[in-house]
Amino acid sequence: MTETMKNLLLISACLASATGYSQNSKPAIPVKPNILFILADDLGYTDLSCMGSKYYETPNIDKIANSGMIFTNGYAACQVSSPSRASILTGKFPARHGITNWIGEASGEEWRKMNRHTRLLPSEYVHNLPSEYITLPEALKECGYKTFFAGKWHLGEKGSWPEDHGFDINKGGWEAGSPKGGYFSPFANPNLPDGPNGENLEMRLANETVKFIKAQNGTPFFAYLSFYAVHSPIQTTRAKWEKYREKAERMGITPTGFGMERRLPYRLYQDNPVYAGLVESMDDAVGKVLNSLQELGLDKNTIVIFTSDNGGVVSGDNNSTSNYPLRGGKGYQWEGGIREPYFISVPWMNNAGNKCDTPVTGTDFYPTLLDLAGLPLKPAQHEDGVSLKPLLSGHTIGERNLIWHYPHYGNQGGDPSCIVRRGNWKLIYYFEDNHQELYNLAADLSETNDIAAQNPVKVKELSAGLFGYLKNVKAKFPEKDPTYLEEDQLKDYQGIINTKLPQLEKLRHDLLSKDFDPKNNWWKSFEVKE
Repeated sequence: MTETMKNLLLISACLASATGYSQNSKPAIPVKPNILFILADDLGYTDLSCMGSKYYETPNIDKIANSGMIFTNGYAACQVSSPSRASILTGKFPARHGITNWIGEASGEEWRKMNRHTRLLPSEYVHNLPSEYITLPEALKECGYKTFFAGKWHLGEKGSWPEDHGFDINKGGWEAGSPKGGYFSPFANPNLPDGPNGENLEMRLANETVKFIKAQNGTPFFAYLSFYAVHSPIQTTRAKWEKYREKAERMGITPTGFGMERRLPYRLYQDNPVYAGLVESMDDAVGKVLNSLQELGLDKNTIVIFTSDNGGVVSGDNNSTSNYPLRGGKGYQWEGGIREPYFISVPWMNNAGNKCDTPVTGTDFYPTLLDLAGLPLKPAQHEDGVSLKPLLSGHTIGERNLIWHYPHYGNQGGDPSCIVRRGNWKLIYYFEDNHQELYNLAADLSETNDIAAQNPVKVKELSAGLFGYLKNVKAKFPEKDPTYLEEDQLKDYQGIINTKLPQLEKLRHDLLSKDFDPKNNWWKSFEVKE
């Protein structure tokens, strides 16, 4: 090769780097691609049209799924919000980073003040995202990315807000785990100035995200759009309520809408018109951002991720949805509490609409995004995550243990427990009485057939891996409450059967009635008062 040819090749390589694309593959692979990460709150596995819902309408979120890879065994790292959110940003399972419950919930002896009359006192947990971790946005900032956060944070009080953990801009993130002012302005949020009276919160967060993206002018960006939706208080507009009330009527309204789980009633069907309207409002906001990417010519070099922080709410917190065929929901140890919509759209990869059945989880986003961006991995940080780039490329990754540790009682009826999934096997260990449940998810997705007694060797194997990990990371465990009285708990249960269950049925029929009257106060939530 002549010196002239070498110089031409060198110039060509520099030009490719300057324009942000590699010339060695088709379609072109961006250097430092943009990243849009969309996180829903409390959205269930089947709460999207593309995931099987016949009731909710989500054409914009469906576009993300259909343009990328759908991970059918995608999981949140916990059955409640704060631990999952911390795991996305750190690449660590909750047992390792220590945020094992939603921040603000009582623990230890303080738990007694909740009057739940439980056998155990939930363990203590970390209340702020540890500052010593190098978070995903910090890792991206080190490599020239501009970072932006909008929406729900719930990872600590002031001093542990988004701007303290790698985000250049924070719009609406603070310690609150729900929209204190509801879904319409005034927002009652110290980090999000009020808009015009009645401005929609989801669309406001989308507009703030679009404003940030437009301002970058070629600088690679990491935009983290963390919706407060669809967390309670569930709210919508009259027009959307009417649309979905009529749709429920066309689909057929059953006389009974709730069943009983071990502790609380749970919703049997997707037929809540207020919740359906809230889901659609979030989808409208997603469409706003996706359309802006296209209008700006950024859609071809922007990775888009969509997922949720825990399962849909079937019990407590408005009993909003059903995750059928999955059992349980938010707060529960079963699949409905932890399995999520999990989509990764990479425009230059040929996997649009493909499905991957390999189990993956929230800790995997950190190494995956670094890998897709061509940046060095940080294995000392994302210790419990692996890059999913091989799966996105049509290859495989090694089988591994996915671990969940929730030494608390879910407000929605879940039990203090820890879980391991390996392959199709899932083992649940219950701290109250030390019993274990084993399921083969390939044969029993709804977790109705506990086969632990028939598979003692598999139980022992999975249990050793689970507790070996928990011991290694010095996980905390709940303790027995010496003041516990079984008769108090039985009395509570009867009160739920006799009072709360009828209340829920009445509320359901009220919301589906043509004569439903919010008493000129539509923006307030529709809750069963305790």
